[in-house]
Amino acid sequence: MTQSAATICWALGLVIWFIIRYPHQRRARKHAIVDSRDRASQQSLVAISVVGVGLVPAIWALTGMGFPEGANLPFSPVVAYAGIVAIVAYLWFFYRSHKDLGHNWSATLEIRAKHTLVTTGVYHYVRHPMYVSFWLMAVAQALLLQNWFVGLAGLVGIGILYFFRVKKEEKLMLDTFGRVYRDYASKTARLIPYIY
Repeated sequence: MTQSAATICWALGLVIWFIIRYPHQRRARKHAIVDSRDRASQQSLVAISVVGVGLVPAIWALTGMGFPEGANLPFSPVVAYAGIVAIVAYLWFFYRSHKDLGHNWSATLEIRAKHTLVTTGVYHYVRHPMYVSFWLMAVAQALLLQNWFVGLAGLVGIGILYFFRVKKEEKLMLDTFGRVYRDYASKTARLIPYIY
């Protein structure tokens, strides 16, 4: 394993991520939105996360893995293999959360016509498996693209998305589903089963 091979693995993970997301994005457009909140700021948060897990690492890879100068870490194949494990995990969580959500999926804070509260599949174990996949994506980036700036960019981008969005998302669910969501949230962890 070399840094170039690890970078290719990172890029393939992103390609598969887009392949997973695309049909759900198309399908979601067919269902009317009945409640949308804070759309502009939510799109800004998504854009910030894309900079951290897309733009910064792409610039690093396209500039010969030398940006910013002096930020590269000594390459470790063992760390890179751990990054591949993180890719497999994030793609599985990403796929599973989309599949379990079905027509309920949305890129921003929206409730669609015939929206239901999903509490089965991976949602039985955590309330936000898609955020689990995003955190694992940032970890995979840090492990595969062994540059402290690029690794930190992914974690910061996802951190900003998560910490500024998850409470608003839960408020939307509580406003929509009331006691049913409150009961679900009291029994189901946010990100790590039985812990948090």
